[in-house]
Amino acid sequence: MHITIKNLSNIEHQIQSKINDLDLKNYKPNIIAISKTFKMDHIKHLIDHGHTHFGENKVQEAIEKWTEVKKQNDKINLHMVGKLQSNKVKYALKIFEYIHSVDNIKLVKKISSEQKKNEKKPKIFIQVNIGNEIQKSGINYNDFNDFYNLCKTNDLNVIGTMCIPPDDNKSDLYFSKLKKLNDYNNLNEISMGMSNDYLNAVEQQSTFLRIGSKIFGQRG
Repeated sequence: MHITIKNLSNIEHQIQSKINDLDLKNYKPNIIAISKTFKMDHIKHLIDHGHTHFGENKVQEAIEKWTEVKKQNDKINLHMVGKLQSNKVKYALKIFEYIHSVDNIKLVKKISSEQKKNEKKPKIFIQVNIGNEIQKSGINYNDFNDFYNLCKTNDLNVIGTMCIPPDDNKSDLYFSKLKKLNDYNNLNEISMGMSNDYLNAVEQQSTFLRIGSKIFGQRG
């Protein structure tokens, strides 16, 4: 068994154990294997194993790595988890099913325009700067309602919210805050939890966990 499959299996067992402890019935989060920077020969073992959700943070890299693979496997769902520049949107829509980083008006307008041309609507997460950190992307928590309405006005298929919490060992507080925002707006999906805090995210019923190094190992 390849190390990536073993790692994924261990993570799945940890998650299931946490779900059992919390007595959460009918809850099963999706694991996005964050494959950015890794070569396909390191990723393909998970594909052969049947894993379907993968994450990349650069459009060009995703196109080069995944175009042929996706032609051969239509079950693969590719997630854009990095900052998306508006001039890359038309290319992004051709390769990604999900975009996790929508956080500005220019990007909203561009996605709206390109999805009409391509007749393909990606599933959108609005990125929320949950800790109001100057150095991080995402809309301000207090601006969410206006921005969400703007997305709906532009016919974006918003399915949920996404956050990257501050690195202060209080991720459970930020995850709880985002979960409340999600529920208040009747959004079904929530993208939160990475290699260092995915079990905290499970406690708040995150539906998409973005896990990279715990699956693939440290990046060079």
